[in-house]
Amino acid sequence: MALDAPAEERGLSLADYLTVIRSYWLGILLFTAVATAGAFGWYLVQPRVYAADSTGLVVTAGAENLNFSLAGDTLAKSKAKSYKSVGESVLVADRVIKALGLDVSAQSFDGRVTVAVLPDTAEIKVTVRSSDPREAQTVADAWVTALAAQVYSMEKANTTAGMEPASKVVALAKATVPTAPVSPNLRLALGIGAAGGLLAGFAYAFVRNHLDRRIRAGGEIERRFRVPVVGTLPLDKRLSGATRVLDDVAGSGSNRGAHAMAEALRELRTNLSFVDVDNPPRILLVTSSLPSEGKSTVIGNLAATIAAAGEEVIVVDGDLRRPTVHKVFDIVGDVGVTDVLTGRAAIDEVLQSWGPMPHLRILAAGRIPPNPSELLGSRAMGHLLESLSQRAVVLVDTPPLLPVTDAAVLSRVADGTLVVARARKTTTDSLDRALRNLARVRGRMLGVILNCVATKGPDNYSYGYYGTYTSGRGGKGKARRGTAASAPARVTPAAPAFDHAAGPETIEGIVATEPVLARAAAQLMPAEPVPTQQVQAWPVLTEPAPQPMPGEPVPTGRTAYRGRRSAG
Repeated sequence: MALDAPAEERGLSLADYLTVIRSYWLGILLFTAVATAGAFGWYLVQPRVYAADSTGLVVTAGAENLNFSLAGDTLAKSKAKSYKSVGESVLVADRVIKALGLDVSAQSFDGRVTVAVLPDTAEIKVTVRSSDPREAQTVADAWVTALAAQVYSMEKANTTAGMEPASKVVALAKATVPTAPVSPNLRLALGIGAAGGLLAGFAYAFVRNHLDRRIRAGGEIERRFRVPVVGTLPLDKRLSGATRVLDDVAGSGSNRGAHAMAEALRELRTNLSFVDVDNPPRILLVTSSLPSEGKSTVIGNLAATIAAAGEEVIVVDGDLRRPTVHKVFDIVGDVGVTDVLTGRAAIDEVLQSWGPMPHLRILAAGRIPPNPSELLGSRAMGHLLESLSQRAVVLVDTPPLLPVTDAAVLSRVADGTLVVARARKTTTDSLDRALRNLARVRGRMLGVILNCVATKGPDNYSYGYYGTYTSGRGGKGKARRGTAASAPARVTPAAPAFDHAAGPETIEGIVATEPVLARAAAQLMPAEPVPTQQVQAWPVLTEPAPQPMPGEPVPTGRTAYRGRRSAG
């Protein structure tokens, strides 16, 4: 599979937005909490401001006469609007200062006194703000009184001697002493702080998501690079700081993490069997973009999973710089590939069996040579892999693609390459460069294995189902301990080998990608222990291999149709 260029990034969908929020919810919450706490702190240090309201009413002469009441009301509303500017003037402020004996200037009331006319009325409302509630009440009442005096003086000057002014202002309601401050407003401050923190948190999340180049999910790989993700392996705490083959790769583990890993490995094994059903790959090269992404651990557990299905597997350590396969399987690493390539030993002399799996053999790296790339790119290495592929499926562990060229050189003789990427560590840039290195040498790219995917949190891959299904103590939808979970161990003769080239087993028209016959037999058996020798092999319903038409050549070689395997 050639890699031309990464796919163009599409716009974020609603699901992508929700994923970003779930990924960075802690940062969003922290921003919101800090902003809210800051708003509360601001509220505590602000001075308390109290407000007192006093109102006056504009009345006109003759308003007591019903015949002139409508005209008087209209005149009062008109006068009230003009008296508003009078109430905001320095003349009224000077009268208040003189009446109360205050030692302040008229400009000190700017911003503290508000004069407003209530809509569609002749009422004038005076609001005074002050840090002293009693002072606010006193000034509000004095302001209305001063406004009435100023209006009377102005209207009297325009009235004929001996006549009363046509309009005047009278006090309507006295101000009361306020008991609660109007500023600062606690609810408003907390609301603004929380909203601002939330917006800042969202901005932080999306900016960090844009700048964070780490791969989190398999869908991101398929969308960006247009390469399939053939498997996703969950994060297993048992592999933290260790490189080894898990004891329960066959799925017999009782804890959630063990079952999730076993299921993921079996899914990977099944996906590989359908990569190319006409010409199944026999030499699989497993590499990564950078070190410490778990490729050696993945190849070890994948080999054990394939061998558990009864297929012959040979693991070849092609990392001649820092070999680790012998550590994964705990075997002798001083003899192996380099000894065969230099003619110091035959293949069978250095090919080591692994005790727990009779179908699994390992060819260690041997002594570290001074020219690893030349050895891996030699014809002898190609002949070695071709010879081993006649015996079994060959999994080759190689160095990372970016630091050295060993994996790219070796990919030309392999049937396909699998690249291991570690979730939340491998970046899109490094994976892009690794895939381009493979495309440059025309290596066949089979897919990506996403390793160490979180089983909890926003980046999980729904492994919780497996834990729920297997860890129950009974009840609907859960497996009981000691029955179906442990029964396959008693049905030893009923475990047929899984042939990747032949395809899946067929049971009455149902395609099974796993050796399910042993488990089916176990579920139909009683829970009491049954001696192994009394259990008969479960028959496998198979289809006969297709016969060639008259005159059609019989397929031979590695691409030959081997037919479906039968057992019984």
